[in-house]
Amino acid sequence: MAIEFRAVSKRYPDGTTAVDDFSVLMPAHRTTVLVGSSGSGKTTLLRMINRLIEPSGGAITIDDEPIAERDPVKLRRGIGYVLQNAGLLPHFSVVDNIATVPVLNGVPKAQARRRALELMDVVGLERGFAKRYPSQLSGGQQQRVGVARALAVDPNILLMDEPFGAVDPIVRRELQTEIIRLQRELEKTIVFVTHDIDEAFLLGDQVVILEKGARIAQIGTPDEIIENPASDFVADFIGAERGTRALHAKQTSHGTVLVDAVGRTQGVLVEDSP
Repeated sequence: MAIEFRAVSKRYPDGTTAVDDFSVLMPAHRTTVLVGSSGSGKTTLLRMINRLIEPSGGAITIDDEPIAERDPVKLRRGIGYVLQNAGLLPHFSVVDNIATVPVLNGVPKAQARRRALELMDVVGLERGFAKRYPSQLSGGQQQRVGVARALAVDPNILLMDEPFGAVDPIVRRELQTEIIRLQRELEKTIVFVTHDIDEAFLLGDQVVILEKGARIAQIGTPDEIIENPASDFVADFIGAERGTRALHAKQTSHGTVLVDAVGRTQGVLVEDSP
């Protein structure tokens, strides 16, 4: 399902403008990443899609159908939503957390639990954790439960609001890899919010770099943005002006490595097999 913002704005009673005339098409079955610093409006945009926040002007459509015409509760129950801190119900077991929305939608509890166990397999979480509670899980495990819960109603759209911001770098990388794998297998329409440009470039088919007020500084594929930053702001945001994107080959006793502008090794050059 494609999502489209058409001249959307959000203004609060105190005069603050969180979103100012935002228009973009988020293609179906692709991952669109909204990236920007704090206050750029990226989370506000995300929450408008499931009507947790209502726009002050403009329209948002899903497959050309205005979401303003849909019941907000039914809309939310048909869209997967993953929060930064998982947002799990502390007094529900893992299996019942995953089964929450299907049960609310009228699915028999036993059937919903069976599906929850299957989703634990999908997100790489051992079924032995099914009867544990969130407090008994690591941060990474909680996030996997959060992703499984978001997938429980087999949504076409998956919203992810800085889901890996609270886990350590190693677990974060593992979870990023899982999202890439899941998207390759399930082909959802994913809208992903982050402040980390490297995460945006890793996960995004389409990356939207935002300035204050959700003004679009640049939109494109990671390759397009890295190869041709649209402005000094974008160049600085992605690290081009600081030289962190400019890598040079360096010969060592162990082979060829790639180093950045200050000489730090960023990777190893691997020759393609014939």
